[in-house]
Amino acid sequence: MSRSDFTVYADGVSISGHRSAGRGMPVLMLHGSGASKNVFTRQFDSQLAEMYDLVAIDLPGHGQSGDAIHPAHTYSVRGLATVVSEVIDQLGLLRPAIYGWSLGGHVAIELSVQRPDLAGMALGGTPPVGPGPLAALRGFHARWDMLLASKESFSARDAERFLKLCYGESGTPQFLADIKRADGRLRPQFLRSLMRGDCADQKRVVETSPVPLAMINGEDDPIVRRGYIEHLNYAALWGDHCQTIPNAAHAPFWEQAEAFNRMLHRFLKDVALGRLAAPLVLPKQQAS
Repeated sequence: MSRSDFTVYADGVSISGHRSAGRGMPVLMLHGSGASKNVFTRQFDSQLAEMYDLVAIDLPGHGQSGDAIHPAHTYSVRGLATVVSEVIDQLGLLRPAIYGWSLGGHVAIELSVQRPDLAGMALGGTPPVGPGPLAALRGFHARWDMLLASKESFSARDAERFLKLCYGESGTPQFLADIKRADGRLRPQFLRSLMRGDCADQKRVVETSPVPLAMINGEDDPIVRRGYIEHLNYAALWGDHCQTIPNAAHAPFWEQAEAFNRMLHRFLKDVALGRLAAPLVLPKQQAS
């Protein structure tokens, strides 16, 4: 499937992305910490790219996008969501659905507060936690390698450890290069903003938001506590339960791409057909 590359500017930062030629509902895909749009290759090489208007971007400080001019602002949860919202407007994406993975999922949750016009939201590797370290401990596994998520400077060994944490044995040289390229200033800034509550209470958002939500996680995710995710009281959960992909860890869209693509397609089809329709509300900046 053909795709086109683009560059737009948001918050003074160049944002690199690519877009499929599909004519269906727009679907914006947001990667995790230390990754890039490259992680969604197996979605762009699938029928999803023909059925939907797939868009993947490099978040600020990642891939081919620029680093933040004002890291304390741009690299916060709210700051990254604002950048993504600007990209949506510049690309003219009408009522897009969002897939957010890991850090990208936290950005997606914040985005759903900023933009109630989202058609739907799918999350993976993202426990919707409230503010504070105790809330985080409920959603994330406490393991030594998790400290890397807030470490600013990576050694070569750190990058290898982070690669394995995110992708298990399925990581590639490109994914390792993406980790090494990422602006390390983002990691502590992002985690600090999530812990301090400088963004929406993400647990409360998923418990109250009418935006249709699919939770799609790997069965063996080493980062996310499935028990926490599966026992939240979601307001609009697709299928009335969280979805689990067998033989997958933190990155099921890569590790078990065919199973993931089928599941994401079913969710997007239900959203597109109005079976899970969220109310049409214009974002504040467009309201008149």
